[in-house]
Amino acid sequence: MGEIDSTLNERGARYGNYSDVAGTTQQLMAIVESGANYEHLNAEQKTSLFMICNKIARAVNGDPQYFDNYRDIAGYATLAERACEAVRGGHE
Repeated sequence: MGEIDSTLNERGARYGNYSDVAGTTQQLMAIVESGANYEHLNAEQKTSLFMICNKIARAVNGDPQYFDNYRDIAGYATLAERACEAVRGGHE
């Protein structure tokens, strides 16, 4: 087994079947993208929401106790928050 196969097997054991994760991510994103103001989000906000959906999909299809998924969600939410602050000039 090659190095890539080994890595993919490790990730599959941690995060779940890639097809399942991809499907769940796309279902979650369809909900997000149907929001009335999705088109007004900037690239950082859209990407953060995508990554949060992907981390949620990994948690519900793979190891739900893997803390790094939740830490990553917090990180992407923080990046989206900073993108909001940049647009608003740091004002609420």
